[in-house]
Parts: sequence; structure tokens; C-alpha cells
Amino acid sequence: MLVAVLQLKHATMKIPKRDICSNASAFPKIQTEEQSQLTSFAGIQIYSQLFASFGLKDRMRRCTCHLSATSQYAPGSILFLLITHIILGFSRLRDVNCYKKDPLVKRFLGMNFIPSASTVSRVLASVDSNTADMMVKVVESIPLQRLRDLKIKRVTIDFDGSITTTNGHLEGTAVGFNPKKKGQRSYYPLFATIPQLGQVLSVLHRSGNVHDSNKAAEFMAYVVKLVRAALPDAIIEVRADSAFYSDKIIETLEKLEVEFTISVPFERYTNLKAVIESRKRWRRINADFSGFDLRWKADSWKQKRRFLFVKKKTKKQRKGPIQLDLFIPHEEGYEFTAIVTNKKEQISSAVIFHHGRGGQEKMFAELKNGTRIDYLPCRKEAGNRVFMLCNILAHNLSRELQIQNEKPQRKADDAKRPCLWIVESLSTLRKNVIAKAGRITRPAGILTLTIPKDGVIEKMLRKFAPKRAFS
Repeated sequence: MLVAVLQLKHATMKIPKRDICSNASAFPKIQTEEQSQLTSFAGIQIYSQLFASFGLKDRMRRCTCHLSATSQYAPGSILFLLITHIILGFSRLRDVNCYKKDPLVKRFLGMNFIPSASTVSRVLASVDSNTADMMVKVVESIPLQRLRDLKIKRVTIDFDGSITTTNGHLEGTAVGFNPKKKGQRSYYPLFATIPQLGQVLSVLHRSGNVHDSNKAAEFMAYVVKLVRAALPDAIIEVRADSAFYSDKIIETLEKLEVEFTISVPFERYTNLKAVIESRKRWRRINADFSGFDLRWKADSWKQKRRFLFVKKKTKKQRKGPIQLDLFIPHEEGYEFTAIVTNKKEQISSAVIFHHGRGGQEKMFAELKNGTRIDYLPCRKEAGNRVFMLCNILAHNLSRELQIQNEKPQRKADDAKRPCLWIVESLSTLRKNVIAKAGRITRPAGILTLTIPKDGVIEKMLRKFAPKRAFS
């Protein structure tokens, strides 16, 4: 009662200056006790309904049913633990010790005893490529089902690769192009993402010594067919950067009858520089961009294709002498790009659509910072693939948690094709909701989770927990 009165007083009256600070100089006495009721992750409970409806435990069990048991723990249970491990905010396998005795986490996992890090490592090293292939199907099923329920008229797919480096000599890694960490071995997976959902649709695992376009045409065709099977009447759009520019990829996309925009490297066609430099009239796109389009044909092509030439105002200060490039156009205060496309809309809409690819870079940042997709926990290639897929599942399920049963908050025909919902990253979700203290008790024999009176976590629990939980 006193707390309520003070809260009401502070809400309606200005707090006196003398009441703001308090004197606290004594160091408290520290005691330890068995953690039988306290939990540090009360918010993990918001995932229970989603995981149950998705049948995540059973799906992980089916992905590993062909493996022989290497410990008392089933491999499927270990994969389920790893997904939870990532959602809780951990990446290193040894961090299982941080919640080994947490009662709510054990209940969430359906385990009386959480395995040690060495057990998790042995199981992860025992998985094979078949397990990884089946997990890819599980990853694909989440956004595909959401697309079926959403029934949007246009589905956009972004393609790009992301380097995962290592200091060791792990199986399947190789030295490739890596300007930030030269000479380090790496994997170079290729991702297909759905920007309207903010989710990863599929991933192609590759060693680090391949070009971006390696096996890209076949992977693009596979992903487009997946989406077309889910939404036969939808228009499919593809965006990619200049690393994916090749005759094979363009011809593949044209045969699949999808709309595409792909950045063009100037060094591929030396006469593009003259085309831009001879242009006098540019059409204004917005305050920073202007451009023009042209149907142009390379010598090796049978037909002309539509090219978009764009120049952007830049405020970058140039110091020292100017080093002109043989292929890239130069004009003080501007940067130039070229895009090949088969879209028939106005140049402004097509350019803005292509620039929407920046959303995928944000998604990669969330995958690396929020789920640590770039962490490699074992020396086996299949084990590292499976751990990466666990990270992707944690990301996709966290997005699905926030968008399920919610109406889109943005228009589906937005030029940049952003995520249709305003969602929080997993890092923010973890900070505001998941990593909250709680106490598990059984008053009158009823299992009860007591949490701090915090508006955010209470709102999330009321949204995703069964109604009977608050009755």
C-alpha cells in the first residue's frame, strides 16, 4: 500500500531534490544459497507457446534420428538446447554453466539435468551433412508458412554472402578474398532473405575461397521455385549486388520470369564510362540521387537490356592528388553506379527498390551481433553448419514471435520493400524481456512464476502466454 501511495505521489508531484540521492557507503554482506526457485531468464517463457505450436523439439529430433547416440542425451535435445542457448544470449558452448541450475530454463528445455559443455561439443561434432540439410528445410519452413498466410502480391528475395572467419584450420575452411582479415581461413555462406519478413529463407554453405557468384545461379533458381510453390500467383523480385552480375545469373532469372535488379561492375564494360560522361541531362530521383535509363547491349548479348545509371551527391572530402580510375566515371562531388534490370516501372521507383538492399546488411548485423552467427564452435564442418542454422532459427523464431497474429504495420508496396512489421532485434528483446529475474513457487500446489512489476515483460507475457496463466 505504501509503495502504491509513493508511486502515485511521484507520478503527480515533482520529486524534491533532497529525495533524489541516497547515502549508500556500506558494502553488503554476501551469501550464497542453492538456486531452487530463482531464475535469471523469466522472459524465456514467451517462446514456449511458439515452440510448441511449431513442434520444434520434434523437428530437431527428426533431423537427428539417423544418428547413433553418443551420450545419454539425444542429439535432437542438444540442438533444441543450442537454439535456447543462443536466444538467452550465449555463444560459447562453455556458457551452458551460466544457466546449468536455472529452474525455469531446465523446465523450458524439458531436462532435469543440463548437459556439460563437453557433452554438447561431442554431440555437435557427431552430426553430419544430412542433419544440416534437414535443418535447412526447417529454416525454410518458417518464412514460407508466413508467406502463405500473408498472401502478398509481391515477394522480394535478397541474395548476398557473409564471411565467417577463423584463426584455426577448421574442416571446410579456405583462404579467400577477405579485405578486413587478409589471409585468414573462412566459410562464405550465401544467404537468401525475405526483406518483408526480416527473416532468412535459405542458406548455401560454401568454403571461403569461392567467388560470390559460385553456385549462385542454381541456388537462386532453387529459392525462386520454393517461393513460387508457396505463392503461385505472386510476383517474385530479386535484388543482388555487383558480385552476382554474370550472364548466367541474368539468363537464369529471365527464364524463371522474375523481376530483378543487379548492380553492374564498371570494369566489365569499359564503354559504360563513356556513356555516363557524355550524358548531359539527368532525371532527378530525390535530393541526393539522379539518373537516366538506357537500353544497351553488350557485344556478347543477343538482345538489349535496360540499364539504370545513377549518380549520388557525396560530401566526402578528397585529400591529396586525384587518382583516376580506368573504368569508373569521375566527377567531383558525385559517385556513380549502374544497375541492370528487367523492371518496367519508372527509374525513380526501380532505383529506390534496389537501394532497399541495405535492409539485408542490417539483418546481417543483427545475425552477427544478436546471435553470433560468425562463431564457430567445433572443428567439424557439419557441426559448424548446424550451429549456424541454430543461430538462423533463433533469429527467425524471434521475428516470428513478434509478427504472429499481428497485422502488418507497413504497406506491402513500399518502394524499398522494408519489413512489414516494426520489430525489435533479438538483442533488444533479450535485454528488455528475456533476461529478467523471477521466482518459481507452488502456492496451494499451483506452479507460479513471479516477475517484477515491469510493463514490458508483463505485456509480452500477457500477449503470448495462455489466458489462464493470468486468471
